[in-house]
Amino acid sequence: MNKKSLRFQQAVSALLFLAVIGLIGWLSVQFKTEFDWTANQRNSLTEASVKQLGNLKGPVKVLAFAPAGPENRADTAQFFNRYTSVKKDLVIEFIDPIKNPTKVREFNIQQVGDLVLEYDGRRETVRAGEMNEAAITQALQRLSFAEQRFVVFLQGHGERGMGDGGAAGYSAFEQLLKANGFASQALNLGTSPRVPDNAALLVVAGPTSALQAGETKILLDYLAGGGNLLWLSDPDSPPPPPELAQALAVSFEKGTAIFPEYAAMTQDPSLFLTATYPPTPVTQNLAENTLFPLARALSTDPTAKPDPAWQPQPFLQSTQQAWIETGPLEGEIGFEPEQGDKPGPLTLGLLLTRSLKAPADATQPKTPDDPAPGAPKSAAELPGKPQRAAIVGDSDFLSNAILAQAGNGKLGLNLVRFLASRDDQLDITVPQARDQALSLSPWTVLALQIGFLVVLPLLLLAIGIGRWLSRRRR
Repeated sequence: MNKKSLRFQQAVSALLFLAVIGLIGWLSVQFKTEFDWTANQRNSLTEASVKQLGNLKGPVKVLAFAPAGPENRADTAQFFNRYTSVKKDLVIEFIDPIKNPTKVREFNIQQVGDLVLEYDGRRETVRAGEMNEAAITQALQRLSFAEQRFVVFLQGHGERGMGDGGAAGYSAFEQLLKANGFASQALNLGTSPRVPDNAALLVVAGPTSALQAGETKILLDYLAGGGNLLWLSDPDSPPPPPELAQALAVSFEKGTAIFPEYAAMTQDPSLFLTATYPPTPVTQNLAENTLFPLARALSTDPTAKPDPAWQPQPFLQSTQQAWIETGPLEGEIGFEPEQGDKPGPLTLGLLLTRSLKAPADATQPKTPDDPAPGAPKSAAELPGKPQRAAIVGDSDFLSNAILAQAGNGKLGLNLVRFLASRDDQLDITVPQARDQALSLSPWTVLALQIGFLVVLPLLLLAIGIGRWLSRRRR
């Protein structure tokens, strides 16, 4: 091979090499690939946030109040890059609070770093220092519903208190609902003898005294009108009035459910712990354990025939080893069928759904001989109004002392979402990143302090002296 051919090959190789480098550069501009190796993918959006962004059909604007300059806005822009990569019509607009005092007053901005999220004419404010995925996704949940409907808690019969911060209260559950876009209010039928029209559902949480006849009539009318209901009943609390239980076609068993398979682990045979659930809308993605102290069993009542009929669906069930203990929980407890104990499996949570047909006079044309074009002839031809209820044989599982245990909060939130017909928000619970905090014991902190302040300097000093002595001997 002569020199001329060799130089030609070298030139071609150099051109090909430059072309490959240029192609790689062009591909790096056209396509972007990211890898998140942090624990729990802290720098990526969770599946819950991606699902919530998919529920928002229109554009979202984020107003970020920060002074001018990239150093003041870089963190916010980088944080929302995760959202804009999923939802292309989510835009960020930075506002300098010094140059725009009018907007500061308009949006009630309290300090630099506040965020205002706008969607479909509604606003949510996220305060400075709270910019994290959980806070932003919860704000988007609150924005996603235009109509403000309330979770109404019945009071006046010893029910769990919304504002009660004690171990048995429901203040933590109320805060959980608020964070996820649900407004709540209390209702005492003695002073306000009707369920509000803007109630998404009515919650009756462990009453300790029975309802009066007039109150029962109000609840029956509420159910007949299509109202949604969540009834939580403990073994020692009175069940719903017979008329209400019959309207729901549900029976409340007398006695306490016993779970011998959990006795060794929980030291309490009346405590129900499970991570296995029948497939239902509220449990289909629930993998965490849930905890239920002192539960009562439920069953459907075949003698009750409400019209239209409810479709029951158990979502909490025990194993065959469980039974209903009808005697006192004292001494050694055992299954005694001759004393009235009933064997498992037991149903502890029940979903009820039905479709209410529209009134016939509202669906038939006024003149039979001249019907309106396309008008249905009967209520049966119209899609019915969905109605939902849930019955749980325990009210402790949503109390302040138990709510944060395992998956209790997620189950309670899913129950409310299902009953309020917010099906697209089921299972949207943003987990916290596991590696955001480092917890060290006092002894570990002391060992690190001694190591860095004493041991390491002495070690470096010893190495220096050793090298000095070694050089002097040469």
